[in-house]
Amino acid sequence: MRRFQRHSATVNAGSMADIAFLLLIFFLVTTTISADKGILRQLPGECLNIDDCIKDVPERNLLRISLNHKQEIFIEDKVVKLEEVEDIVKAFIDNNGTSKCSYCHGEGLTESSDHPKDAIISLSQDALTKYHLFIAVQDEITKAFYDLRKRYIKTKFNKTPNQITDEEFRTVKKAYPFIVSEVMVKRD
Repeated sequence: MRRFQRHSATVNAGSMADIAFLLLIFFLVTTTISADKGILRQLPGECLNIDDCIKDVPERNLLRISLNHKQEIFIEDKVVKLEEVEDIVKAFIDNNGTSKCSYCHGEGLTESSDHPKDAIISLSQDALTKYHLFIAVQDEITKAFYDLRKRYIKTKFNKTPNQITDEEFRTVKKAYPFIVSEVMVKRD
């Protein structure tokens, strides 16, 4: 009688490494890596003298914008819509107040800023304010500054923002400095 030898069944795993490698390559190629998004801002420089960093700001040169937990926007304690923020900020900055700005077009209201160089936007938010609202308000403030700077470039240099030189851009930033103070979020 013949004895049969039983061989254990084996799986050919030679191509498994190839398949795993191809799957790895496939997922690396087809995956999108999202870039971090943020707000492009230049942080203020270091104060060499404490008196330069701490100074009293007249109330009329400060525009208070606050966002609450109900996703409402308040400007000077009045509820406003997001679409109104840009126009209010522009009117505040370009007021042509007591300092009589030679390039401003404002009405010279006593409750708005003296001069664009003195205008400060104070932005505060509640800890429960949604991030998208905070960014949307920041965008409206930025649009206001961009429009004022664009108009200044047109009248002063008769150019578009893309055509000005670095030196001209420094002049524009001095005329309409972007001064936004973000108040720290208070958490209970």
